[in-house]
Amino acid sequence: MKAHQVRAHRSDENLPREEQLAWKLAQLATDTSAFADIDDLDAAVVDMIVNRVIDDAAVATASLTRAPVVAARAQAMAHPATGAAPSQGTGSTVHGAPGRYGPEWAAWANGVAVRELDFHDTFLAADYSHPGDNIPPIVAVAQHLAASQGPHGGTDGADVVRALVTAYEVQIDLVRGICLHEHKIDHVAHLGPSVAAGLGTLLRLPTEQVFHAIGQALHTTTATRQSRKGEISTWKAHAPAFAGKVAIEAVDRAMRGQTSPTPIYEGEDGVIARLLSGFGHVYEVPLPEAGEQRRGILDSYTKEHSAEYQAQAWIDLARRLGEKYPALRDPSQVRSIVLHTSHHTHYVIGSGANDPQKYDPTASRETLDHSIPYIVAVALQDGGWHHERSYTPERAGRADTVALWQKIATVEDPEWSRRYHEPDPMQRAFGGRLEAELADGSRIVDEIAVADAHPAGARPFARADYVAKFRTLAQGVLDDDEVERFLGVAQRLPELEPGELSQLTVRARVSTPAGGLF
Repeated sequence: MKAHQVRAHRSDENLPREEQLAWKLAQLATDTSAFADIDDLDAAVVDMIVNRVIDDAAVATASLTRAPVVAARAQAMAHPATGAAPSQGTGSTVHGAPGRYGPEWAAWANGVAVRELDFHDTFLAADYSHPGDNIPPIVAVAQHLAASQGPHGGTDGADVVRALVTAYEVQIDLVRGICLHEHKIDHVAHLGPSVAAGLGTLLRLPTEQVFHAIGQALHTTTATRQSRKGEISTWKAHAPAFAGKVAIEAVDRAMRGQTSPTPIYEGEDGVIARLLSGFGHVYEVPLPEAGEQRRGILDSYTKEHSAEYQAQAWIDLARRLGEKYPALRDPSQVRSIVLHTSHHTHYVIGSGANDPQKYDPTASRETLDHSIPYIVAVALQDGGWHHERSYTPERAGRADTVALWQKIATVEDPEWSRRYHEPDPMQRAFGGRLEAELADGSRIVDEIAVADAHPAGARPFARADYVAKFRTLAQGVLDDDEVERFLGVAQRLPELEPGELSQLTVRARVSTPAGGLF
């Protein structure tokens, strides 16, 4: 890996294109010397790509009947594939919908389904990310191209793997080097460029076209973090899907010769100068050198629980403590519970956010998902976490839960903040220390560094765990035969023929009511 210094430049400095970050990302996407053949890829990387395709489909399946997913699917179904006859295989498939649709709309619908439950993979460093958000747009474009007779036709499973390796690497490396959150820019600003780069690899595009696609994708996906603040709305699920959709459109325009704002990161009125740390600040973005393997995905991790990633370890600790110390479940026996944790956890999902909604039993599911006081209270009392039951209005409004919830607060601990930013991902910590004071004056203190399912945790997720997660989330949604069909196809991803890529979505009998403009 090489650290690239990136800063804002005045227009009269005339920063050469080859020194711009967007160009370096485009070079990464188009330099396939390290994996000209899929057999050149690290076997662990290929295996993890397959795991994450299964993971995405699992959480998409569990969310098929939720309102944001139904709405996005309806919008996609209003845009059927055009051009060659759908029977010839053009267009892309949508989770829970028959037929084929425009790839950008399939990416939209599938992206919302994947993101809705906040239950797929994560990477945390200088900023946040859910790199599994790259999968829906890349698979959608690959499906569309699989049977095309054009210059990019014949896309197969190996091409999808190679594209996802690029997309994961770009997003994770951007997250390592550039913090968006401190300037209240939503983390999907790193997703648009990563999808564009991944599509550049998929399509084997020239570096210049990928460069312009990355610039346009970044320019159109920079938005504020209000979507994750206060009363969090359904847009939280739509934001990454929108980034994937517009990245596809950016690639399409670049392929038609259209250019982008340049330099998009470093320009006088570019992202760094006007949205991030401004002139004088230097970011360091690590990128693989030419011919170097891209292993970024191996530093990411999925979720065992349907909650914000920084809550994963706390759920594991709370379910153990609630069983060991029953008094912690009873608000009448608890004076206070203080979670000593990192800056990010305290200020994003803790009491440091100063969001009264995080203590409101009538708050939206999206808000409760970002309230560590609520999550710890429920995990203590229930001894676990469920993607639906833990968020129902009845569960959130239970009197003893509300009483316990109000007694839980977070504080920033410098040591846990330091561990959160530890350079070695296997030493990085996302938990903290729980200190409880009981009504009888006794104290309970315990801590946890990472979630049980984390690669450095008590029970690191492996293929069997991803498969089990899919089976669990598919219960009551998919027929048994469909569960086995999808798992069989997904686990053969590197060997899939072009005609099989359309099978990388689940088939379910779910309704999609009409509405909206289309």
